[in-house]
Amino acid sequence: MQDLDAVRINFHESGLVFLNILLGLIMFGIALELKLEDFKLLFKKPRASVTGIVSQFFLFPFATYLLLWILNPPPGVALGMLLVAACPGGNISNFITSLAKGNTALSISLTAVSSSLAIVATPFNFFFWGNLYPPVHKTLKEITLDPFDVFKAILIILLIPITLGLLTNRFLPKFAKKAEKPLKLLSALIFAAFLVIALAANFQAFLQVIHRVFLYVFLMNSIGFILGYYFAKWMRLDEKDARCISIETGIQNSGLGLVLIFAFFGGQGSMAIIAAIWGIWHAIAGVSLAWFWSKRTESATA
Repeated sequence: MQDLDAVRINFHESGLVFLNILLGLIMFGIALELKLEDFKLLFKKPRASVTGIVSQFFLFPFATYLLLWILNPPPGVALGMLLVAACPGGNISNFITSLAKGNTALSISLTAVSSSLAIVATPFNFFFWGNLYPPVHKTLKEITLDPFDVFKAILIILLIPITLGLLTNRFLPKFAKKAEKPLKLLSALIFAAFLVIALAANFQAFLQVIHRVFLYVFLMNSIGFILGYYFAKWMRLDEKDARCISIETGIQNSGLGLVLIFAFFGGQGSMAIIAAIWGIWHAIAGVSLAWFWSKRTESATA
């Protein structure tokens, strides 16, 4: 049986540049619909906002860390799981929350806040939990990865596009309104096409290992949705807020994870496969969950 950590993904350097630009474009598209008021919701509705941030940036990485001890995956797979868990909410979470009849305004504010916090929180969570898990700690020492390099990459990929998007919305509101939906749709389609092309170029490698890593993604993603929902309920939030926080916790920006994997881990196969499968599966699972919730009686969301 092939060693999962020996798998390598064929990915040209120009592809990494394109992926960086594409992810920046996606974040810019998201920021076009953001206003400074979205950040203010953190203070207007502090319990829901803090619950969402704690669920996403503390509970979910911690739950993933515990899952590693239970499943004992290969080090590369464990690194991929920790990196995905450390990423901010995915760019489709707002759409899925709306479909689920959740609190879309809260979802938008959490996307804005989590993407901003990710500049610090993503490298912190990845290295903090990684260094607490012995098999991964050894691998991190071998890679000699500088957390500051990861911080700089996330700063460029997230902060600059989000800032530009906010400024565009502030000073060119008509353009932002017209460009917002087409840009989000176009960037999502390009990203999907990019994933398909990358999968096609490494199809044999994916076929050989997908059945061995899907369970990790499925369990981790399911835990994210369940954890977010019941933590929100435990915090006495209403149904709409609970649905939103469930989705924000279970939908992660795996595109950012892929960029970091190819930039700093040389396309380490099992890490990239975890992030790529996550990018496909969390959308399927999220839309399925939203469809289920959308069919529930209106009284459930009151």
